[in-house]
Amino acid sequence: MKRLSALTLAALFLFSLPSALNAAPPPDDVLVVAKRIDDVISLDPAEVFEFSGAEIIANIYDRLVAFDPEDVTKLYGGAAESWEVSADGRIFRFKMRPDMRFHSGNPVTAEDAAWSLRRVIMLNKSPSFILGQFGLTRENVGEKIYVEDDDATLVIELDKPYAPTFLLYCLTSGIGSVLERRAVLAHEQDGDLGHRWLKRHSAGSGPFVLKSWRANEYAILEGWPEYWGGAPIMRRLVFQHIAEPATQRLMLEKGDVDVARDLTPDQADGLKGDPAIRLRHVPKGMMLYLGLNQKNPVLADPKVVEAFKYLVNYQGIADHIVRDKGVIHQTIIPRGLFGALNETPYGFDPALARTLLAEAGYGDGFDLTLDTRHGSPNIEIAQALQAGFSQAGIRLEILTGDDKQVLTKYRARNHDIFLGEWGIDYQDPHSNADAFAANTDNGPDAMFRTLAWRNSWTDTGLTALTGAAILEGDAATREAMYHDIQRRMLATSPFVILFQGVDLVAEAEDVSGIIWGPSFDSNFYRFATKDGKGEKP
Repeated sequence: MKRLSALTLAALFLFSLPSALNAAPPPDDVLVVAKRIDDVISLDPAEVFEFSGAEIIANIYDRLVAFDPEDVTKLYGGAAESWEVSADGRIFRFKMRPDMRFHSGNPVTAEDAAWSLRRVIMLNKSPSFILGQFGLTRENVGEKIYVEDDDATLVIELDKPYAPTFLLYCLTSGIGSVLERRAVLAHEQDGDLGHRWLKRHSAGSGPFVLKSWRANEYAILEGWPEYWGGAPIMRRLVFQHIAEPATQRLMLEKGDVDVARDLTPDQADGLKGDPAIRLRHVPKGMMLYLGLNQKNPVLADPKVVEAFKYLVNYQGIADHIVRDKGVIHQTIIPRGLFGALNETPYGFDPALARTLLAEAGYGDGFDLTLDTRHGSPNIEIAQALQAGFSQAGIRLEILTGDDKQVLTKYRARNHDIFLGEWGIDYQDPHSNADAFAANTDNGPDAMFRTLAWRNSWTDTGLTALTGAAILEGDAATREAMYHDIQRRMLATSPFVILFQGVDLVAEAEDVSGIIWGPSFDSNFYRFATKDGKGEKP
């Protein structure tokens, strides 16, 4: 694929971003990724809980702990060089990596790390439950997360002895990002701990620095040459919001972008055999699912819930819509993760569904709405669901919006049915078990607003079993507990798990070195290059 490198093009990328209608090939040291990024609400690590935002901050901040993207069982130090655990399993001491610097040039300290974690709890945004589940609250976090040994050691005290590595995997998520305390507090407004400023700025130590983000348009990251692990090869990384997959393909073929992230399987088929483009299929821990809101009395009927599980044409959608972007999966823990159960008991059976609805007193059907983001493949899947539901007399109205609109409505529990994606927050089965199966407080002001809470559903037995599983130290017993959770969820929960995601990525043939990891926030660009030789050392 030919690329222009004229000074005029370089200047264009220095000071502006080309639109989809007036694009030009990027310079050799600028990587442009075409992707839907309309789900980005904030770039504050204490708040980010969306796929695109999580991927962006993963390249800006160092997290305390990291895992090998090719083998998630292998944990290693990030901002924390090493750690040790007390004999009773409740106290973790993290030795900070020496000589690390923030983008400002100031040293990364244990106090920065402690403050970053305390800040997550104090702000109490969507991902705060990841830390809150260890008994950390606004009232005690100052006593439970602290520093010793001349600001070189971070200490975290837990309320219970959890399963080995559980805390470590939690710290590999976005909430484990280390922020520069001084820089963030310099922009504090009305006690917000710098939150408003950090939504659009960065204060990290990672390989890239946030230059600018404009909602529904782009996010631009600058490579940081002083990164402790080695400077990124690309001078600039651009995530360009291109909503239409057809436009992404056209721009990739013209050389106006280097990577296309949202192509449909049909569009990818048209690129097979093109020597200028490379297709990748990357298994992910993302789940596509339906959430049936139990606030709706119709959907709260167990027979109605069961009927919906027989009204999805799983195989038809897999064959004709999802194809290279997902595989049928009906349990809440993704395959490839410890404790996963690969059972698929449900198939498309409208006759059985009609019987179940009649037994529930809804033989004539009913009206419902389904909320999902606009764009492919969600629209096509929603239309397939609409056709399937109609065979049992269910009249479904499809409501669409951009990701922010749909997620805001979903998080307020104002939906009937939600069709969307969920990605694991950390590489431990509790991430999804807690999200789907646990709900300790179903009230409107609950602190921990899991997916079960969003759908107004609570099962005290499953909540208790989920809590017990993270305390189980024997691996075989713990695995059996997750199998039990998944089977009970299959039978009774208001979730219809549809598919496990596969990232379909199209790269220009000269692009290499991008790490496509197993989760939405483990795609890394530090080793990316456009000379065809990039690879992780």
